[in-house]
Amino acid sequence: MPNAYQNMTDAQLDAAIAELEAQADDLRALNLKLDMARGKPSPEQTALSKPMLDLLTADSDLSDQGVDADNYGAPDGLPSARALAAELLGVDAANVSVMGSSSLNLMYDCVEHGYVHGIGGNEPWCKQGVVKFLCPAPGYDRHFTVTESFGIQNVPVPMREDGPDMDVVREYVEKDATVKGVWCVPKYANPTGVTYSDDVVRAFAALSPAAPDFRIFWDNAYAVHTFDGEGDQLMNIFDALAEQGGEKNLVYEFASTAKVTFPSSGMAWVTASPADMAELRRAFSAMRVSPEKISQLAHVKFLKDAAGVAEHMKRHAAIVAPRFALVEEKLTAGLGELGCATWTHPKGGYFVSFEGPQGSAKAIVELARELGVTLTPAGAPWPYGRDPEDTNIRIAPTYPSLEELGQALDVFVVAVKLVSARLARSERAA
Repeated sequence: MPNAYQNMTDAQLDAAIAELEAQADDLRALNLKLDMARGKPSPEQTALSKPMLDLLTADSDLSDQGVDADNYGAPDGLPSARALAAELLGVDAANVSVMGSSSLNLMYDCVEHGYVHGIGGNEPWCKQGVVKFLCPAPGYDRHFTVTESFGIQNVPVPMREDGPDMDVVREYVEKDATVKGVWCVPKYANPTGVTYSDDVVRAFAALSPAAPDFRIFWDNAYAVHTFDGEGDQLMNIFDALAEQGGEKNLVYEFASTAKVTFPSSGMAWVTASPADMAELRRAFSAMRVSPEKISQLAHVKFLKDAAGVAEHMKRHAAIVAPRFALVEEKLTAGLGELGCATWTHPKGGYFVSFEGPQGSAKAIVELARELGVTLTPAGAPWPYGRDPEDTNIRIAPTYPSLEELGQALDVFVVAVKLVSARLARSERAA
């Protein structure tokens, strides 16, 4: 459907471009320096967890169910930390390892394990020639960077409103033995905010991979990050596997407290089938003696259990929800009636996925930069940074203050309008 600029007469379009260029000049003169590039918690959010810093002192008992947090040991993490992680994911604590503060590090380690040592007794991926990973797109750029860094081929898979296109996933996974994995953010996906439907989760669980060393990398990063009412419900992937009957070595699930407490100073975990966890533990033992257990102890004392996490996340939601509401307000007011853009309306997570006219994303991001607003590079949510339509932009509204966010969105709206109008003009000249 043509947008408003495409429906204008030449004179109307030229007038609109002139007016928008004047608005851009006014914004440029303000010398703004605003950042919406990454999905970071705001200072108000990280402040919510500062009381945790007071829970451990020089006089604190640093033991946890017979494990000393101030010494070596417990390579899978403190018992209480594993129990908390297991409760949040709905799995058996016996199948959980809590280590480090970054789930991305754990994902990298699991890819490295497959690449260097092999999975399930199979030959290492580095000796198998061509190796591929499926990448639902738009998706999380850091996922794609991990596999790309090993020379693994990243293959884009279309995202739908209920998750990845499972017909495409199934075709690749069940017919191509070079496909060794798929990246998934199943709840409030980065950047679309989509939560996988029960049908999609069951379809993942029902996969019969051509490669015995294929694994689903289930990055449940936003499992507790709802800011709109009750939010979305995600089916437990291990429950879906249980419905298939028998034990299946198919899923590595990851999560962390990165955006719950302090990014880079929290705790991260991985869970999988008993056999896969036994293999991962052996692999991890070569590089780790024990994790950061004092941090784990502080987290458990602070968060306590899943109910405690839910209460803590309500305080996050009170800070985050107005920012997403402001995105909706500004985009609707500025672009809603023009027909030149669409965007997602998530109930949780950290991003809004924006779609402009074909061939517009790079120009919008560059113009916004000239006007003082830094956005995630256009194409970043696609493997190798190559958005085939050049339409997608990831909006990350959490870090700026509400005032700064409002300014940044005003700049963004002008950039979208001006680029869309210029594209409409260039189409006529072609």
